[in-house]
Parts: sequence; C-alpha cells; structure tokens
Amino acid sequence: MTGTRWPRVAVSAAVVRDGRILMVRRAHPPNAGRLALPGGKVEPGESLHQAVRRELREETGLEGRVREVETALDVFDRDSQGALRAHFVIVVLRVDWQGGEAVAGGDAEALCWLDLAALEAAGDTVCRSAAEIARRLLAGRPAQNCR
Repeated sequence: MTGTRWPRVAVSAAVVRDGRILMVRRAHPPNAGRLALPGGKVEPGESLHQAVRRELREETGLEGRVREVETALDVFDRDSQGALRAHFVIVVLRVDWQGGEAVAGGDAEALCWLDLAALEAAGDTVCRSAAEIARRLLAGRPAQNCR
C-alpha cells in the first residue's frame, strides 16, 4: 500500500436546492475528472459539521447549515494494478444552502446543479456513490443506513 495505512475520514455535502443537487468535478483522486458531492478530508480537531462547512465553502464558495448525516460509505482508491493507494470513510451530511456565490475552487474544477434528468444524462461522468445518493435525495426518499 503506497498511501496512508489506515482509513481517512472525509465528509461530503449533500446540498439540494429547488429540485437540483450540487455536484463538483473533482480535480484529484479519488474520482478525478468525475462529478461528485463537494467535500474532503476532516482535519485533526475538526468536527464533521465544521469540516463539511469548510469544504463546501472552499470548493463552491457557498455557506450552508448542516442538518443530519445522510449516510456513510467506504471509498477505496486503487492504482491500475489494483493495489490500494488510500481508503476513505466518507460521511455524507445534508446541508441547507444559506448563501454565497457558487464558484468552483479548491479541489473542484467546475460545479453544477443537476436535476434528476441531468443526473441520468451525465451517466458515467458522475461517480457511482454520488449518483446513488443524488438519485435518492432528488426522489425525496429517506436517508439510508450507513454501509
């Protein structure tokens, strides 16, 4: 294993506004070049709520009010030979938009707001886990248990 020898905790912000969910195009692994929920690593001494607000601000310029945990999932970053580079445990939190001008920054190359039709049309350009979460939220289904 070439990366960290233990799982890293990360957060993602699930922001739904006017029937659309916020996505960013990731600049770095995991999921480089693909659309995903904005987020990143939790820093030492930082709560999940602090981390998701910070990451949302850094990657999108938006401010938000954290609501609840939507789900948690494992993301394994592997090289082309299948060797584990990094393991992330991502806690996805629902966040209500409170203000700010949406501008890509930090690890985000671009950002967009997708409704369900646009999400489906984006196909493989959206990382699988983000697409599953987005479909559930845009359809108004309740939070899923952690997996």
